[in-house]
Amino acid sequence: MNRQTEKENLEGLINEHSPRLKSFIQRRVPNREDAEDILQDVFYQLIKTVESAVDPIEQVTAWLYRVARNTIINKGKKMQEEEMPASQYDDDGNILKEFSEILFNDDNPTPETEYLRSLVWQELETALSELPPEQREAFELTELDGLPVKEVAKSINIPVNTLLSRKHYAVKHLRRRLEGIYKDILNS
Repeated sequence: MNRQTEKENLEGLINEHSPRLKSFIQRRVPNREDAEDILQDVFYQLIKTVESAVDPIEQVTAWLYRVARNTIINKGKKMQEEEMPASQYDDDGNILKEFSEILFNDDNPTPETEYLRSLVWQELETALSELPPEQREAFELTELDGLPVKEVAKSINIPVNTLLSRKHYAVKHLRRRLEGIYKDILNS
């Protein structure tokens, strides 16, 4: 298929799915601007996938709605993460420090923060040991070792999407497992 035909096909897909997808997104986000941003992100992902994919997308409609749903979820999580520190106050009305700052800031470590840090790392190791080996490897290589996703996928000979899926399930498990310690530290 030549570039012009591919471009026309993409334009047709965008025109065909845009109204319903926009409506789907608008029902799930608080404002129009967010809906427009998400819709643009979804179509950007479509174009990027079509241009770089070895395998064609088999069910375009299902794929678009799945990407839209995931983008909505990710945007919602990002907004919650950004809002969380400002909504956590101590008795004096001061904003509490972010969880990560308390645990990972090496400036003037106190015995208390050193203890909390070791406790969290112990819990993290325990939670990681509960994961299937593939999920643990995906998380450790990308998050703890900081290696690029494409590089990791290539080195262990799996598709990038498989690696991202494994990492996603690992993160979900770790969030559930570490939620209690997170709350305990913020409330101590």
